[in-house]
Amino acid sequence: MLSEFDLIRQYFTRSAVSHGSVALGIGDDCALLVPSAGMQLAISTDMLVEGRHFLPGTDARALGHKTLAVNLSDLAAMGARPLAFTLALALPAAQPAWLEEFSGGLLALADAHGCALIGGDTTRGPLNLCVTVFGELPPGAALRRNAARPGDDIWVSGALGGARLALEMALAAEPLAGDAGQKHQSAPPVPPIEPALLAQAATRLHMPTPRVALGLALRAIAHAAIDLSDGFAGDLGHILHASDCGASVDVDALPVDAALQTLSPTLQRAWTLAGGDDYELCFTAPKAQRAAVLAAAASVQTPVTRVGRIEAGSGLRLHDGAGLALDAAPPSFDHFGTP
Repeated sequence: MLSEFDLIRQYFTRSAVSHGSVALGIGDDCALLVPSAGMQLAISTDMLVEGRHFLPGTDARALGHKTLAVNLSDLAAMGARPLAFTLALALPAAQPAWLEEFSGGLLALADAHGCALIGGDTTRGPLNLCVTVFGELPPGAALRRNAARPGDDIWVSGALGGARLALEMALAAEPLAGDAGQKHQSAPPVPPIEPALLAQAATRLHMPTPRVALGLALRAIAHAAIDLSDGFAGDLGHILHASDCGASVDVDALPVDAALQTLSPTLQRAWTLAGGDDYELCFTAPKAQRAAVLAAAASVQTPVTRVGRIEAGSGLRLHDGAGLALDAAPPSFDHFGTP
């Protein structure tokens, strides 16, 4: 049987620290980080709980990837470069095959972003995954939620709604008893989806791409940003609240995941507005920076779409492509709201 320290040594300790900002990694009471001279630290923590954020039986390698990806997405939204992270891991049992796959997915993404695992904790308990990530950026360069200004364009990276579609298909195949703490309400049955498109949507749900390169490219161009974890409308609302602004959004301009193209317009709108788990970036930038935004996005090979504008006043106003006003968006996910 694996002990706690055997588990850490075998699956999470690297032979050498590969990042110059890490002076001391796993193995002592604390890790030691050395940020670059003159830089600020950006720090974020996210927790994934089985039955709340992911389905029981989710592929371990994909889960390892997502555990870190959702934290890297927070750094991306601030325009910060990843440095290192810690992992707190509660496991019902120490299963070598599961740990091999989980750590493989986790560390592959960490290596891709030069982000070292420097410590954490393990214990027995219900499956619970918690990462604290550390990044760095120059003082004054952060893409803060409170920096949107009236007249700014509103942009979204990538496409929305694919993760929600994949979740609904998974729930339809293996419904959970009661609410089981699930992150999204169920929706009406959807028509058959082309297998290749459904597979792409499943990848969006289980192995999202953190837009770190885009966040870095937008520094000095964009004003405010947020990553889309709980749904576009709700997450944009956080920018509006923090910036004391309102917004007008063309719902038909929102970039729709290809897998949703056969769905009804009602479902497409609902899942692009409030689907959740997209982990794209929503950001604002001055109208005069449109060319710069497009050039920055092209430089990191990430599509971006302009979907609305920041306005004086308060509240989010939705309209269709013809300019006709629409009802308020469906509610986004709330950990303590109605499941």
